[in-house]
Amino acid sequence: MTSKTPNTTQPKSHVAKLGVKQRGHEKVTKIPVAFKFMNEITGSRISKPKWLRVKAPTTAKVRELKNLLREQKLHTVCEEASCPNLAECFSSGTATFMIMGDVCTRRCSFCDVAHGRPLPLDENEPANLAETVLKLGLRYVVITSVDRDDLKDGGANHFVDCIQEIRQQNSDIKIEILVPDFRGRIDKALNIFSQVPADVFNHNLETVPRLYPAARPGADYLHSLKLLKKHKLNIKHVPTKSGLMLGLGEEINEVVEVMKDLRAHDVDMLTLGQYLQPSAHHLAVQRYLDPKEFVALKNIGKELGFEHVASGPLVRSSYHADLQAQGALG
Repeated sequence: MTSKTPNTTQPKSHVAKLGVKQRGHEKVTKIPVAFKFMNEITGSRISKPKWLRVKAPTTAKVRELKNLLREQKLHTVCEEASCPNLAECFSSGTATFMIMGDVCTRRCSFCDVAHGRPLPLDENEPANLAETVLKLGLRYVVITSVDRDDLKDGGANHFVDCIQEIRQQNSDIKIEILVPDFRGRIDKALNIFSQVPADVFNHNLETVPRLYPAARPGADYLHSLKLLKKHKLNIKHVPTKSGLMLGLGEEINEVVEVMKDLRAHDVDMLTLGQYLQPSAHHLAVQRYLDPKEFVALKNIGKELGFEHVASGPLVRSSYHADLQAQGALG
């Protein structure tokens, strides 16, 4: 079920070189709305609270896992997106694998993953991923990916190839997939996923609809909700999950409205975490939420009927994902 190689009709003179990465200033300043947004509302950078400090990823276990990933030509979103929990997760032998390369076709201004024209898919990646999961002795695996708008199926077949390879190694393993929005390809992607379903289907809304033009150019709020709803309709027994990052300038009432929208679209699980600016060129943090605000939002989520709500400054979609899924998976 391997996805086909990219198909482009652009003249060669206008096509970026394969695999060339755009990061930081080069990536974000080419998003006019985000750049305007930053200039309008971003003043001096606010200091990170002392309670939000994280450990540098320098332990022996971290180095060991990084070496294994490089040997297998694998990527993790932990590294590529500069996740604050990298040290903790790597030290415990867990990771969120990022498939289909480390170059994304989107230019999200909150994200540290590089933008550019991705290389063709690595046909050996599913087998290498399964081998690494086996070596690590994992019981719960999270697989995410860069956006691959260059592929006719958005990469859905490659996700399924990875799921199949991992389950061939261990049929008892639980697999969560954190997928892109499959813009314009929802029905095709969901038909593919219905053949080999994951145990948890995750797609992040990331922020409130008002901030989409600046934070998620190329994405659409209602489209993302539709993806989550349609997956639940197609595969009723698989829990759906989504997440938001807070501190980009959203109001709490906007967050609550998004939570209500998610429940109205039958989403079972929710993650809420503090946005951390990857570099001086990305969207700036507008506010650091007090931990008590995260607790209050968690309580609201429970009242709305989510099976599980993980809410805290350092919470990310895949942080303790196995524990998050326990209730929803029974």
